[in-house]
Amino acid sequence: MDASVIKNDLEKVLLTKEEIQDKIKELAAQIDADYKGKDLLVVGVLKGAVMVMADLLRAMESHITMDWMAVSSYGSGTQSSGVVRILKDLDTDLMGRDVLIVEDIIDSGLTLSWMKANFESRGPASVEICTLLRKPDAAKSDLDVKYVGFDIPNEFVVGFGLDFAEKYRNLDCIGTLAPHVYQ
Repeated sequence: MDASVIKNDLEKVLLTKEEIQDKIKELAAQIDADYKGKDLLVVGVLKGAVMVMADLLRAMESHITMDWMAVSSYGSGTQSSGVVRILKDLDTDLMGRDVLIVEDIIDSGLTLSWMKANFESRGPASVEICTLLRKPDAAKSDLDVKYVGFDIPNEFVVGFGLDFAEKYRNLDCIGTLAPHVYQ
């Protein structure tokens, strides 16, 4: 969906479609170089990472295997409960595999820290993280992220997989919502 379709819902566009695609191509080239000749398993975190993962994998030139995982760290509301629940586990055995977790955004980093530790307990050769967006000011974890597209301010953003009430995921840019949408 083009931003012009919902222009009254957006306060501002933070990243354009072109900026996002250029960065994804750059990340794909770096990942291709780093994993040349390796059997890479790319794991997307549902639902937000669908757009990032699809475009990242299309931009890569390496053969990869992919899988998906869904986790939840939220109770009722918007505050993390501190407890991570696996909603959909991997179908692939990680033993001896090089694993790349693909995420749309890293806020606190707590859920992804849990995921990385969980994956490492399954015997992989390596576990790294790629995210399109990171909010350094929101970090509550010392999470090592190897591939970062953009560091952004600690604002609520939508688009390119990120949602508000399950809407705006298919927006082709990333922006902030106008207050009338969520008030």
